[in-house]
Amino acid sequence: MKIGIDPGISGAIAKLNDNNSFIEVYDMPVMQGTGKRQQVNAAELVRIIRHDGGVAYVERVSSFPGQGVASMFSFGTSYGIVLGVLAALQIPIVLVTPQSWKKRAGLTGREKDYCRTLMQQRFPNAELGLKKHIGRADALAIALYSGNKSAEQTLCS
Repeated sequence: MKIGIDPGISGAIAKLNDNNSFIEVYDMPVMQGTGKRQQVNAAELVRIIRHDGGVAYVERVSSFPGQGVASMFSFGTSYGIVLGVLAALQIPIVLVTPQSWKKRAGLTGREKDYCRTLMQQRFPNAELGLKKHIGRADALAIALYSGNKSAEQTLCS
């Protein structure tokens, strides 16, 4: 099984079997964090992926110029929770750069919603009909187009 993860608050978790057939997709589970901010719900994330085995392909994220300190801290917290849950469950983690999976999916230079259109065509059983399902589409694409060893970093096996 392949588990593709877009690790942000508006991200998602996608599951494909070894033949790249659709199994299921979930929005990233969230809960109320400190103040008005939400954070990834680690317990719910465990429930979603606990017995799946396989390999988790996680988008390797980093900060970029112009991003606020508070939002970057929140995003980094979400990323850390995802990696921590996967490590605790002893699921091998492969970090995949956004450039890598987007290039393999033919998304370089395309608008963000184009991924959702491609994944709707590839996986008609996946619930991707709303604009807010971009995170789901990204998670599916991460799982589907993983495997570029030059752009990956394996954290555990």
